[in-house]
Amino acid sequence: MALPHDPGDRHAVVAGGFGRLVEQTTDWSAPSPVDGWTARDVVGHLVEWFPHFLAGGGITLPAGPSVANDPVAAWRHHAEAVQGLLAQRGDETFTHPHAGTHRLADAVDRFYTADVFMHSWDLARAGGQDPGLDEDFAAALLEGMRPMEQALRDSGHYGPAVPVPDDAPVVDRLMGFIGRDPAWRPGVGGTP
Repeated sequence: MALPHDPGDRHAVVAGGFGRLVEQTTDWSAPSPVDGWTARDVVGHLVEWFPHFLAGGGITLPAGPSVANDPVAAWRHHAEAVQGLLAQRGDETFTHPHAGTHRLADAVDRFYTADVFMHSWDLARAGGQDPGLDEDFAAALLEGMRPMEQALRDSGHYGPAVPVPDDAPVVDRLMGFIGRDPAWRPGVGGTP
């Protein structure tokens, strides 16, 4: 299924997919493909970094439940708050000191929804689930990041690329690009 092009609609689908993975996670201490992170840490990352990003541009998301206490409730609250922000203020101009000026919906789509999409793979692998990632969106992300590869690596947000065959599925190629081993399974080892 192709993802919608509208940033608000795309967030709803991607966050909903991540929410499905959250709901079905049974072991929050399970290791994830991100070195040193558990399944709970994957959720915590998304719930914690994005409010700080928005605050850099003067937007405050309402605080919700703690991921440490209830990752499912924390994710639900966070996803609903972001969706509400998109519905109410998506057409506003958003200026962030490090990310520049964008329409708010476009900033959410570019910097956050894409991150939720990629971390869906991490959470799925941690819980032995199928991430159900859209191949067309994975291909678009990969093509969009390739020209910025050095800047992405220098940012420290991506590990070294993991070699993946050119004819591998596009989701595997995207994961390899961002430093994940597509063959990673709990107990088998992994990369950052």
